Amino acid sequence: MTSVSDCPAHYTAKDFKSDVKPVWCPGCGDFGVLSSITKAFADLGLEPHKTSVVSGIGCSSRIPAYTTTYGFHSIHGRALVVGAGLKLARPDLTVLVAGGDGDGFSIGGNHFLHACRRNVDMTYVVMDNRVYGMTKGQPSPTTEPDWDASAMAPPGGTGMTPFNPLAIALAAGANFVARAFSGDPNGTARTIAEAITHPGFSLVVVMSPCITFREEQREWKTVVRPAQLEATTDPAQAAKRLMTDDGFNIGILYQGHRPPYMPERKETAALADLDREFAL
Repeated sequence: MTSVSDCPAHYTAKDFKSDVKPVWCPGCGDFGVLSSITKAFADLGLEPHKTSVVSGIGCSSRIPAYTTTYGFHSIHGRALVVGAGLKLARPDLTVLVAGGDGDGFSIGGNHFLHACRRNVDMTYVVMDNRVYGMTKGQPSPTTEPDWDASAMAPPGGTGMTPFNPLAIALAAGANFVARAFSGDPNGTARTIAEAITHPGFSLVVVMSPCITFREEQREWKTVVRPAQLEATTDPAQAAKRLMTDDGFNIGILYQGHRPPYMPERKETAALADLDREFAL
């Protein structure tokens, strides 16, 4: 694998942004996340042709089109499967998977659990706005149980306990767990960079307001705060923090030391030999 020092040129964040204009709503937090991702790539000295961004379906999953890296816009909830397959086939690539709370934790929930368990060396950035923004404002897995501000939500709210992605990721075996805020693009960039360089499966949940359907999320900027405690390597201590956390502490919460999953690679068979195996 080529080291950063071998790179022929230094790329800036702008070099990682494509000419495709984002179509997110004005004020969407995903603008800040895109800037953080491209800044993290540049700060790490990565190269676009050695980097890949994979996504599923949703507002956040437009990210690959807005970058100059290799990109794969997969189907709903399956982005982690594609990302893991890519990393295992091409371990020389830096693989970042982008998604949202609906894509990642609802239809993609089972894949999320097993991505944490397998611990493939890739980074999962989830833009969490606690609502299905692309389909006009339905509750998502992370929506508060009493939220009923949308005409498409049940009167009085869903009444269901929100999905806790950080705690579940820790329990399932993720090697790196962090929370960030899109209104702090530089801090989010640093967290994403740390996630990319940390071996194994890294989860960064970014609080990314959807002010179109949840205008009250404008207030997030007044309540988010840096976590008062340093990241821990003890999963039990991390679990205690996460289960008593109010959801507004940002920073790296857990850094584990489990070795990444990377099976021994076998020599690839010739295409003609594969054809013969499937001949009738």
